[in-house]
Amino acid sequence: MADYKIAVIAGDGIGPEVMGEALQVLRAAEESEGFSLQIEEFPWNSEYWLEHGRMMPEDGLEQLRSFDAILFGAIGDSRVPDDITIWELIMPIRKGFHQYVNFRPVKSLPGIPTPLANGAGIDFVIFRENAEGEYSDSGGRLYAGQEGEMAIQNTIMTRAGIERITRAACRYAKENGRTKITSATKSNAVIHANKLWDEHVQRVVSDEFADLEFEQYYVDALAAYFVQRPQSFDVVLASNLFGDILSDLGSGLVGGLGLSPSGNINPEKDYPSMFEPVHGSAPDIAGQGIANPVAQIWSAALMLEHLGEKRAAERIVAAIEEVLAEGKVRTRDIGGEASTSEMGGAILEAFNKQESAVTEG
Repeated sequence: MADYKIAVIAGDGIGPEVMGEALQVLRAAEESEGFSLQIEEFPWNSEYWLEHGRMMPEDGLEQLRSFDAILFGAIGDSRVPDDITIWELIMPIRKGFHQYVNFRPVKSLPGIPTPLANGAGIDFVIFRENAEGEYSDSGGRLYAGQEGEMAIQNTIMTRAGIERITRAACRYAKENGRTKITSATKSNAVIHANKLWDEHVQRVVSDEFADLEFEQYYVDALAAYFVQRPQSFDVVLASNLFGDILSDLGSGLVGGLGLSPSGNINPEKDYPSMFEPVHGSAPDIAGQGIANPVAQIWSAALMLEHLGEKRAAERIVAAIEEVLAEGKVRTRDIGGEASTSEMGGAILEAFNKQESAVTEG
């Protein structure tokens, strides 16, 4: 029996609420699929910062290093500046553990309306470079408080970083029956960093994955194409900033951030990968029990798939789709009145019914 060590960081706001529902589904998957989860929860959030002056202990990464994966909830609190919560918790984990793939599925879900008239049948994934690029702690300010105050923010792109995210996207395409890679760029204006991106993306695809179709668009045009013809995309490859923006646009096309999971992945599994919903801590509804747990539960499914428990992951996604298609239980963000626990309970019930059906059959 496979045995996995899972670190859980529920975080702030609605994080603990949706995390509780995901853990229930994981426990059901553990029991029915025959693997074992050793789950340890870490209280690292804004309250921790207010008490200790830091988002996690000095040896936080070392504490997480021995785990197979990290399941993350949400972070953000008005009492703590956002740059602190991001750069003292999420970024150290992503960069310290070489989670250079940010993986975001963009998929039409049954029963969920889209703002697009042509929104049916969307099914693509975004591979966002997650460890360097525009989100680099390189730069600074000069002449603070003076009329000539200025800021410099450097983009860091390396050949090695571009090559590895490109290979990860192409390998995923080949392993999952996808045939086309679409690269986002802005090399007509960002002439140094994005030209380097273009050169090495194109070279890796042509030299190592010539059987895949390849196309490249300026990111502003690509954003328009996401709206005009989203069904034409398969695997989208983008830098840290471009991928971040395109991913949220993709979520908006298929129902919103409350339904969107993500993975921060180290493909080689030299370090633990981290899986999290993309909706944030939503402090305006925290504590009300009305948050949508779908993105957190789906993120848990992505985690199981990464660990090799593909059948369990597929069953969880199928349970989510069954509940959404039926439409009887829905949280407010998708047109219903159900609570967080009612939505999570319906998905858990649908998951357990799959097992019952197999046993009875």
